[in-house]
Amino acid sequence: MVKAIRIYENGGPDVLRYEDMELPAPGPGEAQIRQHAVGVNFIDVYFRTGLYPAPSNPFTPGNEGAGEVIAVGPGVDTFKVGDRVAYAGTIGAYAEARNIDVKFLTPLPESVSYETGAAMMLKGLTVEYLLFRSYKVQPGDVILVHAAAGGVGLILCQWAKKLGAFVIGTVGSEDKAKLAREAGADAVILYRQEDFVARVKDITGGALCHAVYDSVGKDTFPGSLDCLRPFGTFVSFGNASGPVPPFSLGVLSSKALFVTRPSLFPFIADQARLREMAARLFDVVTSGAVKIAIHSTRPLAEAAEVHRALEARATTGATVMIP
Repeated sequence: MVKAIRIYENGGPDVLRYEDMELPAPGPGEAQIRQHAVGVNFIDVYFRTGLYPAPSNPFTPGNEGAGEVIAVGPGVDTFKVGDRVAYAGTIGAYAEARNIDVKFLTPLPESVSYETGAAMMLKGLTVEYLLFRSYKVQPGDVILVHAAAGGVGLILCQWAKKLGAFVIGTVGSEDKAKLAREAGADAVILYRQEDFVARVKDITGGALCHAVYDSVGKDTFPGSLDCLRPFGTFVSFGNASGPVPPFSLGVLSSKALFVTRPSLFPFIADQARLREMAARLFDVVTSGAVKIAIHSTRPLAEAAEVHRALEARATTGATVMIP
C-alpha cells in the first residue's frame, strides 16, 4: 500500500482525497519508481474538473515526477533498480510510488535534483515544443508570453531570450512583473491594470509580434490575435481562464495569421523524439541559461490547498509536492 491522491468524481479541490492505494508489481514494459518529488501543473486541474477526461474512475492525477527505480517488469532492459529518472505526460503522479511505462521515462542527470526534475519536465518539454516545434523563434523575433511569471512562462522567457528574441510578458501583479523581468522579459504588461493589446502596440511601435504564446485562453482571446503582425503565429496551449471560444477562420485572413493548438503528449509519444527534447532541455538547464524556479514545496497531503492556490493564480514559478 502507498499513499496517493485519489479522485472519485469531478469537482473542486475538495474531491482530492489523500488515502492508501494498493500498488501491484510492475507489469511488462513497466518500471516501479519511488517518487521523491511530484510536479504540479494546470493540466492537473483540467483532469480534476473533467475538462480533460481521465482514463478511469477513480484515478490518481498528476503528469510529472522524478524518483528512483525500485523494480522493473518483464521485458525491461533500458532501466534498472537504482536509476534516477524523471517523466512527464502520463497520469498518476500524485503518489508515493507508481508503475509507469518506461517509454515515458528519461534518465535524470546527477547534476539535476529530484525536485528540479519534477518541476521541469512537463513545463520544460512544453517550452521546447513551443519554441522549436510550434513557432521556431529566431534572433530578433518579437514574442508575447502570457502568464510570464508562471511555471511555463518563466522557463519560456529565459529560453526565448537565450535564442535572441525580444520578449514581452503579461502578468497580474508587480511581484510577478519583477519575476518576469528577472527571467529576461524585455517589457512587462500588468494585464489587470493595462490594455495589453494597446501596450503591445506601444512597446513595438505598431509593428506587433511575430508570435503569441497563450496559456490563458478565453480571457486573452481575441486580443492575442490583435497583437500579431501579418503572417504572425498564435500558439494557444492552455485554458487557464477557460477554452478559447469557437471563431470564424475568416478573422485570420486580413493579416494572414497562423493559429496552432499543440499539446505535449503527441510530441513525446515517440520515444526518440522525447529523448531529443529532454536532451535539449537538460542541456539548457545544466548550462545555467535557464534556471528552474521552485517557489513552493508542499507535502502531497496538501494537494487540495495547492490546487486552490493554482486556480487563484496565486502561484509563481513551479510548485512541487513531496510524497
